[in-house]
Amino acid sequence: MADQLWLPGLEAPPVPTDGLFFAVLPDANTAGGIAKFARQICGETRSKSKPLAANRLHVTLQHLGNFAGGLPQGQVDAAIKAAESIRMAPFSVEFDHVLSFALKPRPGPLVLGGGEGVVGLHTLHEALVRALQDAGFGDPAALPNAVHFTPHVTLAYGMPWISARPVDAACWNVRELVLMHSLLGRTRHVALARWPLAARPGC
Repeated sequence: MADQLWLPGLEAPPVPTDGLFFAVLPDANTAGGIAKFARQICGETRSKSKPLAANRLHVTLQHLGNFAGGLPQGQVDAAIKAAESIRMAPFSVEFDHVLSFALKPRPGPLVLGGGEGVVGLHTLHEALVRALQDAGFGDPAALPNAVHFTPHVTLAYGMPWISARPVDAACWNVRELVLMHSLLGRTRHVALARWPLAARPGC
């Protein structure tokens, strides 16, 4: 059989190895409580899915992209520049219900969601998107979830679909913004930089 022609335009794209995103992290005690609840609900559904460990629980404030072969330094620098411009006082968050992030009846992520208790996260997200635009990320609509932001804490992946239901609220005080490096496929997140939240002087 003749050798196949090599078509440079049709080769498979590089496999992403590294992700970059801004996050808000629960304090250790709150993370422990959320992880305990995740184990409980995985047991109740008899799912084979593993709940996320306490040290992996977070709210993704803004995903900045997945990349092959490491993080591009230009993107990291622009993200740092954006974060350094944020001025916002610490605030509290409250997640008070559990729901599926999947189309019924397909399995998918199971998450904690919130109502009025996550207003502060929306405010911080909006400020961050504006700062990213000013830092050179271009049109905010080009960023994943920049327009349609739904604050949530993922508990486990591949979970059976369930209807939304109230749960004992998970609450904590948000005091910092964190830039995270995700090692894709290795279930590891590394904090690259942290910025304490602080109001503008005189506010």
